[in-house]
Amino acid sequence: MTEERPIIELKNLTKIYKNGMEFRALDNANLKIKKGEFVAIVGPSGSGKSTLMHMIGLLDTPSSGTLLIDGRDVTNMSDKERSEMRNRMLGFVFQYHHLLPDFTALENVIMPLLILGISRKEAQEIAENLLKEVGLEDRMDHRPGELSGGQNQRVAVARALSCSPAIVLGDEPTGNLDTKTGDLIYELLRRLNREHNQTFIVVTHNENLASKADRVIRLVDGKITDQ
Repeated sequence: MTEERPIIELKNLTKIYKNGMEFRALDNANLKIKKGEFVAIVGPSGSGKSTLMHMIGLLDTPSSGTLLIDGRDVTNMSDKERSEMRNRMLGFVFQYHHLLPDFTALENVIMPLLILGISRKEAQEIAENLLKEVGLEDRMDHRPGELSGGQNQRVAVARALSCSPAIVLGDEPTGNLDTKTGDLIYELLRRLNREHNQTFIVVTHNENLASKADRVIRLVDGKITDQ
């Protein structure tokens, strides 16, 4: 039986920044991630975690090497092609929720769906179901300023899932929360991963949370040192 094609594959992926001196933020990274996997990326500050996340999230381009997403080489895509793939296949949860402060939780989740061209009625139905799924059925009409940090992060999770992305990227999604709330958000991500069979890639400094992932990827000085 042939092995299932990885949803993400890095082949000698390298990112070099030049600012007077050359800095290899990512150094010949090789990695395969399967569909439905929950992967944690750990490493000290400056090890290349965010750079790796930005490469996979199509927010930056590599200096050399190859990046395949769902079997497609995205390394030399145009900005328009990258944007289209990002909107279609990727969801993002950041350390700070980045919600629109003048909009309700429901409106924040609806927004990406409207941008994709989904009707207002269908978008509202999808958003309501997602907010119920993350436990905010009684907070849909509240604005970010009226919600706790954990509740805002739940809205951000619902927004990330709104367009049914194949891959969800979390860059320190619990880093701005207290330990108890962070644990609850991480467990929420893990549950959604299992229920929806979406691929989750989470950068975290929390070794305890990372240990609950299917696999831990360790980075040191831009190099993947352990899987």
